[in-house]
Amino acid sequence: MSVNGKGPNAKPLVVLAAGGTGGHLFPAEALAGVLARRGIDVDLATDARAARYAGDFPARRLHVLPAETVRGRSPLALARTALTLGAGFLKGYRLMRSLKPAAVVGFGGYPTLPPILAARFAGFPTLIHEANAVMGRANSLLAPRVTAIATGYPDICAADPALAAKAHHTGNPVRPAVIEAAGIPFAAPAPDGPIDLLVFGGSQGARVMSEIVPPGVERLDPALRARLNIVQQAREEDIEAVRATYARLGVRAELAPFFGDLPARMAHAHLVIARSGAMTVAELGVIGRPSVLVPLPGALDQDQLANATALANGGGAVLMPQSHFTPDSFAELVTRLAADPGHLASMAADARRMGRADAAERLAELVVTIAKIDA
Repeated sequence: MSVNGKGPNAKPLVVLAAGGTGGHLFPAEALAGVLARRGIDVDLATDARAARYAGDFPARRLHVLPAETVRGRSPLALARTALTLGAGFLKGYRLMRSLKPAAVVGFGGYPTLPPILAARFAGFPTLIHEANAVMGRANSLLAPRVTAIATGYPDICAADPALAAKAHHTGNPVRPAVIEAAGIPFAAPAPDGPIDLLVFGGSQGARVMSEIVPPGVERLDPALRARLNIVQQAREEDIEAVRATYARLGVRAELAPFFGDLPARMAHAHLVIARSGAMTVAELGVIGRPSVLVPLPGALDQDQLANATALANGGGAVLMPQSHFTPDSFAELVTRLAADPGHLASMAADARRMGRADAAERLAELVVTIAKIDA
């Protein structure tokens, strides 16, 4: 194996840059696994916040670089962000000159700015992956400067010919647990059989799920309510109130602030109620499950709305803006879907058609290409 003119026994190194949310770390983790199987070393560059959650990340080394998200528009806040990112860039530049990576791959978020820009100025190939159906702010800053752009959705760079020329639709890499869960076929509920609902609100939870779903369940016809098995993620401060409502209604429910086996639970659900972060939508597609998606409102990029719209337009989901997500509308929708198991099966099939189980391999192939690695 050789890379970039190094000796025949040199082992190439790819540095992955990812921030502290599952939406960034999960696809980076999936890519790391594929690269490792190809005999390529992987290091992770991230910020101090994400480093706390990256203990199990399959990397040779973890490099912590200063980074800061833009949290306000005041001159003081902007200056603080600029100073932190500048310090991260300088430290990142020294790191890149020391590591001499074959390529550096970023997964969005402000923590990726210092390592990607440092690699670019140090003369190493760079790649960004955009998981959402609309490009985020950090990736928008980096896109004109990187060697290549990988996208989770097609044509997100179509409006800019210069970016479109180096964009590649790979799909969103998903964790091995998702690939395993995808082997479980969807079985629509029997006309009078149990209905398994999975409710969650992303890695940080969502209060709206605790406020809307339990009273929505209360509005269901008692016969339908008796068929429900609910698995719901609820925040610590909400969980007892949610539990009390379900107990009063006699509804079978399992509640927790976090489920470590979420892909398996997704695979056993007849219907998923969730936010529409990029990785949630990608996992729904690969596993192939019908969903009701409630995008996070108020986001500057409206990325969750774009993600949900794409899956809904493909037939795999029902898009419900949070302004329309009420107990009554939830009850009406669940009643309609429960009465039509064939439609649930059709939604599951449509979702699966949009999923890309081979996204990690496709992304790895792009990395190998731009890095000129023989692997």
